[in-house]
Amino acid sequence: MSGTFSEELFLTNKTGSSLYHTYAEHMPIIDYHCHLQPQEMYENQEFEDLGEMWLRGDHYKWRAMRCFGIDEKYITGDSSYYEKYMAFASVLPRMIGNPIYIWCALELKRYFDIDEPVTAANAQEIYDRTKALIREKHMTRRWCMEHSNVELVSTTEDPTDNLEYHKKMQQDPSMKTRVISAFRPDRAMFLEEADFADYMKLLGESAGMEVGSFARMLDALEARLVFFRQIGTTVSDDGVPYFKWEDYSLPEIEAIWKKAFSGGPLTEKECDQYRSAFLFEMGRRYCRNGFVMQLHIGTYLNANTAKVAAIGKSTGFDCTDNRSSVYSVGQLLDALTRAGELPKTILYPLDGTKCENWAVLAAGFCEGGVKAKVQLGAPWWFNDQAYGLQRQFEACANLYPVSLSVGMLTDSRSFISYPRHELYRRVLCDYLGRLVERGEYFGREEDLKGIIEDVCYNNVKEFFGFI
Repeated sequence: MSGTFSEELFLTNKTGSSLYHTYAEHMPIIDYHCHLQPQEMYENQEFEDLGEMWLRGDHYKWRAMRCFGIDEKYITGDSSYYEKYMAFASVLPRMIGNPIYIWCALELKRYFDIDEPVTAANAQEIYDRTKALIREKHMTRRWCMEHSNVELVSTTEDPTDNLEYHKKMQQDPSMKTRVISAFRPDRAMFLEEADFADYMKLLGESAGMEVGSFARMLDALEARLVFFRQIGTTVSDDGVPYFKWEDYSLPEIEAIWKKAFSGGPLTEKECDQYRSAFLFEMGRRYCRNGFVMQLHIGTYLNANTAKVAAIGKSTGFDCTDNRSSVYSVGQLLDALTRAGELPKTILYPLDGTKCENWAVLAAGFCEGGVKAKVQLGAPWWFNDQAYGLQRQFEACANLYPVSLSVGMLTDSRSFISYPRHELYRRVLCDYLGRLVERGEYFGREEDLKGIIEDVCYNNVKEFFGFI
């Protein structure tokens, strides 16, 4: 055992190592889906310490800390970041096999040039060293993005957002990373929520129109879509925890919408009909406004309702669900295809054990004139680790060309999560290297270079129209 970080991490063959270090290692990053806060980027505050960098808003680490029985005051409570760091450091050495261990190692190496692992014995020393470096290098939010060679970031905002900080950053000559926003209309899709009517009023105010029907709601959403387009956005983000396609007529949907708006009771079938109509109509609007439709499918949100009530949403109590069927999403894609308004689409199934089925579905809706029109997204959320990446490469390359992928994203609330792109690139090059060394690929190195550069960078620029 070396006891230090290895630059050959996940590179298990000579060809893969050469491909990574020669072609992938230093490519710019386009992070086309994350949950960073634009206001923080604009204000560009220096971090307090490694505790803040690691543990502020990171529900991956929060979930792991709970598994070790750490008290909530050191997770989401009012303890200092130093105390939270020390609590986390006490269990980090025991996270063998967990991506958090590797992410932390990469973050220490890339931002602080620290090769050694955090242990109980050196936790204080590493805290002191990193805190001194934060001050010395003035490590701010933007510094992290620039240090990681991040060319573009897409945050995620509600249609009613005024995009104030996006506009300010675009007018700030000191801003080196381009920042756009993904259009996320989930609150308009969840009509069973108690605040649906209040949200409709808010949506109407932001669009400058009365929203008193399903049709008018769609008009308001499209007006906001155009508004988002003005800052360079070409990305939607539709969170679809559960989806069952249910046939409908527009009069039925108008009646369902009015019932929800007035606070009336809704049946399960009515909710399914509404979501089917909503996603179909939004897909049409994405198509005609030049947006890519991203469908994040299969989350079991807020599983531990008692803890969510006490601590809040998005704090580590969401899970994977398998109820949303390939068939239902296929019905949506088919309806849009028959209407001649299928947008470019990326599917992100959270149930990674069925990724082959989703890859086949995506391939079935590709068509002439648009490369990889519908594709399987990067392994998402609980799958964005080496095993999940390897599983998808090996399973889905048989069914959908890996070379057409738009590559990795962070889906993160952390400004130092960009090494996840590095992890992806290492696993990709190792996979390609194994194919070469087994004799399953014997093309030119120039072709391999093109595949790596496309997956890591070129494809995403072309697919989303980032220029």
